[in-house]
Amino acid sequence: MKYRNLLFFLFLLVFSFDASSQDVSTFFDEADSFFSTYVSNGKVDYSAIYENPEPLNKVLAMAKDVSVPISEEKTYQAFWINAYNLSVIKGIISNYPIKSPLDKKGFFDKTTYELAGTKITLNDIENKKLRAKFNEPRFHFVLVCGALGCPPIIPKAYTPANLEKLLEKQTVQALNDPSFIQVKGNKVAFSEIFKWYKEDFIKNGSEIDFLNQYRKEKVSTDAKVTYYSYDWRLNNK
Repeated sequence: MKYRNLLFFLFLLVFSFDASSQDVSTFFDEADSFFSTYVSNGKVDYSAIYENPEPLNKVLAMAKDVSVPISEEKTYQAFWINAYNLSVIKGIISNYPIKSPLDKKGFFDKTTYELAGTKITLNDIENKKLRAKFNEPRFHFVLVCGALGCPPIIPKAYTPANLEKLLEKQTVQALNDPSFIQVKGNKVAFSEIFKWYKEDFIKNGSEIDFLNQYRKEKVSTDAKVTYYSYDWRLNNK
């Protein structure tokens, strides 16, 4: 009897693992289809989503019950990055038409979304699910807050297979974009992302040291550092 119970327990464990793997894989596929349909050139077609919210609601319904252990690092990170970007879009659509995410009080720190079996805010996805768990400053170039000041959203989902490549690509793109990193003579104006999350960028040197890891044209290490004002206007297509 004990042997049969053990076999039954192992069967349930394997079945549960397979179901969970299928769920997250399906989520990635649906997220990829959504982003490829409604995102282009770093902008989101909010009006089209507002007119037909079913694809967004469908993929977020999948995200509600997904279970991804932190031990599966790439899957975990990819899930929460997509979940963040999709939830930002949901927040915009829930208040559409809107000119900026800041027009909705509590957009980042009060509004909750049901994801992976929990109710969670955007700030908690970023700060508790990702930043607190991993030493990865490149997250800041793939988490898109719905504003023009953010690094651009991409028309595809992050997956365990493409995550490293896309983290690197989006970081290089942002830090070589003259509208994102503004260099004039011996002055460099950073996005306020570098001010708000400074600790993430100076763990192995200065902000300029971090910047120069990804810059094609290096910035002088004695350049004067400033921060330009964030553009909170909606990243509307």
